[in-house]
Amino acid sequence: MLSRVADSMYWMSRYIERAENVARYVDVNWHLILDSSTKEEEQWMALVNTTGDRETFIERHGKATRENVIQFLTFDTANPNSIFSCVRAAREGARSIRDTISSEMWEQINTFYLMLNDSASGDKALESPYEFFSKVRLASHLFVGVTDTTMSHNEGWNFCRLGRYLERTDKTSRIVDVKYYVLLPNVNDNGINSLDAIQWAAVLKSASAMEMYRKRHRQILPDRVVEFLLLDREFPRAALQCVIAADEALHEITGTSRGMHECLAERRLGMLCSELIYADVHDILATGLHEYVDRLQTKLNGIGEAINETFFSMKHAHKAFTGAQNQVQT
Repeated sequence: MLSRVADSMYWMSRYIERAENVARYVDVNWHLILDSSTKEEEQWMALVNTTGDRETFIERHGKATRENVIQFLTFDTANPNSIFSCVRAAREGARSIRDTISSEMWEQINTFYLMLNDSASGDKALESPYEFFSKVRLASHLFVGVTDTTMSHNEGWNFCRLGRYLERTDKTSRIVDVKYYVLLPNVNDNGINSLDAIQWAAVLKSASAMEMYRKRHRQILPDRVVEFLLLDREFPRAALQCVIAADEALHEITGTSRGMHECLAERRLGMLCSELIYADVHDILATGLHEYVDRLQTKLNGIGEAINETFFSMKHAHKAFTGAQNQVQT
């Protein structure tokens, strides 16, 4: 597979997943505002802090009002991480590889883009936020389903999976971090035991995790919620399950046996997988949830850089794909 095509596959899936998760951020913040005594402006700025776009937001909008933050995260074309920017980038990537993806994939991503383009001309995100952001999540789910059921499960499909699961790992951890920023604006505070069940329920709902959590646990407790969202082996949005799936996709691409590594990307992803498998939620909370999530995101960035260097950089891509093909043949 050409590195250009692999790159487009990988980022197309990452951008669609990112758009969905930005919708989840707004959803959890919306629910948390209803149950928090914190000033509304502080909570909306906390959401911008979580996405890592504080400087860009202040430059573009200044004050963190509900209208400004939702506009910035949803439709702002100058924000590369807004929902609209992500879907537009995914659509452009899909357009460049239309001969590789299925026609159903192209139709769904194009429909997603047109829905956002139509919504951007009005105030639909502000008028009925729950309905609008539910549509964004559903459009993403449809794209994933269409991809899995209409595309051959080959190397390209595995690049889609790799991008999707790495992005989902990062964004699930950030959903947990929304709770931290909203209730603990001072990063030196710990205070995990003070977080109440109603607000943790909002975090679970934003990750579509409430029903599955309830099947596992009767009571909503902070340590159990964190453990479920970060370390569960079965829930499809849990960080550990996503890392395991990403590791599987990467080894399918390279042809290397699971548990082995022949490139930096495999080594870094394997190390993170092992770390999460053996992690203990009480150790995470004792050392600081926010600090742990921050380190996790740094490691994910390192994995992303290694994937780019191994597969998409012209200097190394030919060698990586040739090695993968030779291993499959042998």
